[in-house]
Amino acid sequence: MIIFGFKAKSIQQWVIHMQLQLEGKRALVTGASSGLGPVIARALDNAGVSIVIHCNSNLEAANALAEELTQPALVAGANLSDPAEVRALFNAAVAAGPIDILVNCAAAESQDVSDLNDLPLERWQHTQQVNVEAPLLLTQLFAGQGQAGAIVNISSIEGSRTAPMHGHYATSKAALEMLTRSAALELGPAGIRVNAVAPGLIWRPGIEEGWPEGVAAWNLQHPSENSLGRMTLPPRCCFSHRMQLPQSPAPP
Repeated sequence: MIIFGFKAKSIQQWVIHMQLQLEGKRALVTGASSGLGPVIARALDNAGVSIVIHCNSNLEAANALAEELTQPALVAGANLSDPAEVRALFNAAVAAGPIDILVNCAAAESQDVSDLNDLPLERWQHTQQVNVEAPLLLTQLFAGQGQAGAIVNISSIEGSRTAPMHGHYATSKAALEMLTRSAALELGPAGIRVNAVAPGLIWRPGIEEGWPEGVAAWNLQHPSENSLGRMTLPPRCCFSHRMQLPQSPAPP
């Protein structure tokens, strides 16, 4: 089989090839202290990538993740709604060397609902700042390094199929997907691959108890995704994400 230009005898052989291509790389993962972020960080760490773990305020979880990883890891806190803090985050990330992989995983308002008629403008603006403007600024800073690499934006199924009372979040993810397409078009000639992954509702321990209305709404609106009786599993989503990372040509 041929996967992304690499001739492999099996998926397992391709995964080993991918790990060899990633060893020694450095990645910045925003939102790495919770949700899907730690899963992505662990997968990259297993492939030999050094991680810059971004968190908003949960330094305890970020530091615990850093202790768990086998590769060198750096923890950096930043409020992604503040452009000055976004720039400071990237400057801290590149202080130890260039960043090869940028994963924009952080998101605001993913589980908060509001009728558009009652949505405060400040809440709308904060959602767009974190979910769209911060990835844009980080993309610009990443490209400014002047080297090849990969950017992976974590979108959502709501970028193309919204849910009631989630218009502010869905709009931000739709914008992120168009930003991804635009960046891929413009940065491709510079050797920077830009992709997005759009998972559905991702299962995590306690989600049924902690957000029952969200789980119920997902099951009602997306029955086709639940034919196996479960939500999206983090490892499956992360495998899709890893398929978008940079590869150097395979040996003949």
